[in-house]
Amino acid sequence: MKAQQELGPGGSPRERGGSPAWRAWPLRPLGNGLPWASTLVLAVFVQVGSAFAAHGQLGEREPLDLFARLLLAAGPAALLARRRFPVFAVFGASVTVMIYLGAGYPYGPVFVTAAVGCFSALVTGHRKAAWWSLGMLWLGHLALAHGLYRWLPPDGGQEAPWSQELVVAAWVVAIAAAAELVRVRQEQWARERVERAEAEKRRADEERLRIARELHDVLAHSISVINVQAGVGLALLDSAPEQARSALTTIKAASKEALGEVRQVLDTLRTPGDAPRAPAPGLDRLGELVEQASGAGLTVEIETDGLRAALPPGADLAAFRIIQEALTNVVRHSGSRSARVRLGYTLGRLDLRIDDEGPATTGGDAGGSGNGLVGMRERAASLGGTIEAGPRPDGGFRVEATLPLAAPKENS
Repeated sequence: MKAQQELGPGGSPRERGGSPAWRAWPLRPLGNGLPWASTLVLAVFVQVGSAFAAHGQLGEREPLDLFARLLLAAGPAALLARRRFPVFAVFGASVTVMIYLGAGYPYGPVFVTAAVGCFSALVTGHRKAAWWSLGMLWLGHLALAHGLYRWLPPDGGQEAPWSQELVVAAWVVAIAAAAELVRVRQEQWARERVERAEAEKRRADEERLRIARELHDVLAHSISVINVQAGVGLALLDSAPEQARSALTTIKAASKEALGEVRQVLDTLRTPGDAPRAPAPGLDRLGELVEQASGAGLTVEIETDGLRAALPPGADLAAFRIIQEALTNVVRHSGSRSARVRLGYTLGRLDLRIDDEGPATTGGDAGGSGNGLVGMRERAASLGGTIEAGPRPDGGFRVEATLPLAAPKENS
């Protein structure tokens, strides 16, 4: 996926989306994207610090002249490219340091330019370039301090003590360790940001599926009742006006209830965090569901086994919707005009069974999207439960669901 570009503060481009966060240097770029401010500070520090260091090494090293000043400026100049071309920056800074030392100029802050270049290369993932440049610089210093000093300025120079090399090696290790730590932390932050984005997307997908299931269950049941009653009303409009009037009354009540439930579902799309205006339906509204099914010409018998207990909101809603969808399927797809609903309460579990005698109908007016059973399975699975649906051996159709009454544990 290509990273999208958007304008950050000051109109400078910044990346979002696909690019790992550790590829961006922590300091904000100015102007055309080059780190002018930090590089200018570094250049001033190197120039001023080297002047002070030269006073302490009078007679031991060559005095700072124009060529030395140019070399001290060349290192920070190479570091201007450390964001876009970190390999060039680290080798450029190291080469200027080597030339500076080979010309016999004083030791001092000149090493900071090589350290910054190495740090930048390591943080941006160019580890080989960083280690090669450090190795080249250290080996070059060994050659200058313990062999080539006889032929290079300053005249009469002496071999450097080996203890000095241990100090240099310690600084190299410290710089590399700090850079590796920063790189690892930035990669970890980038992974955490990606994980948070994926979690937010997953939650959004789950919420979208939940709303789709709710709308399907609400509309499928109510529209089925309306469809049946409309057919009854049309059939009896001339021969039995009173029965037709009763069918129209049922249509009005079912449509009003459907509109209320749809509005409640859509209310969840308002400002995040707002509480719903009405409680979600549960088994306490099972009587209303039976009345609606009765209005569609379906006789529903309710059986309860075990001691009825209060259910968690999620299980209560899932049980209601599963029964609702099962009865809707009976109205749509079964020639039976009766159904049995069994509720089995056991310790930590609710068992549901919905039966009809069949046979299945193949009429063209059954309607439906075919997502009812899928929605029921998704509801049961979200609670850690199971659901089975299919024809019975003796005819008819059966839906069986098992819903745990405790929230499923997420894998850590």
